[in-house]
Amino acid sequence: MADTFQRARSEEQRAVRRRAILDTTAAMLGEMPVAQVSLNELSRRVGLAKSNVLRYFESREAVLLELLATASQELLDHLDTALPEAVDAGAPVLERADRVAAALADALAARPVLCDLISAQAAVLERNVSTQVAAEHKRSSIGHAFALAHRVRLHVPELDERDAVRFVAGALMVATAAWPHAHPSPAVLAVYESDPELAVLRIDFTTALRESLEVLLSGLLARASH
Repeated sequence: MADTFQRARSEEQRAVRRRAILDTTAAMLGEMPVAQVSLNELSRRVGLAKSNVLRYFESREAVLLELLATASQELLDHLDTALPEAVDAGAPVLERADRVAAALADALAARPVLCDLISAQAAVLERNVSTQVAAEHKRSSIGHAFALAHRVRLHVPELDERDAVRFVAGALMVATAAWPHAHPSPAVLAVYESDPELAVLRIDFTTALRESLEVLLSGLLARASH
């Protein structure tokens, strides 16, 4: 691959190289968590010197933020089908809200790479990027958040836009916190397995997220009714 990528002079060639970097990083995320994805290993796998990779993405984090944007859009595309299938439009509002919460929790749980990227977003991925990349990332994130809020309101129109956006923001914060707690270190897993009293702290990601989203939606709806 190194010979193939000796020169990239045209925009088309640059696009091909960027795509190769993104695809290689995505494949790595299928094998390892975000924390273990290194620029050195990415460079080796894609067949480029690290300095050449940095010509297309200013840092490892910039690559991962672009993959986060792609994964977020894929989630939205999935929900376009999953939400109508899960929610009975004629059901009472709280039932519809619970079905939206369950569908969103299931969709996120089925996307471990997306959840890992979300959980690393603020603490890691946004820490080693330029102002320009950060601005592009935030514009993308806002667009995805409002698009998700719109999809929620299609099935729970009792929420106004502001509360739908608040729900999405809360959902992302819960997912950010729940994901690492649901995937503890080997040492913590060993403790849970050896001491049943401590295992009470272990959480199931899908259950914790679904229950939190149910409470959040029902609370927003209750406040809206008053």
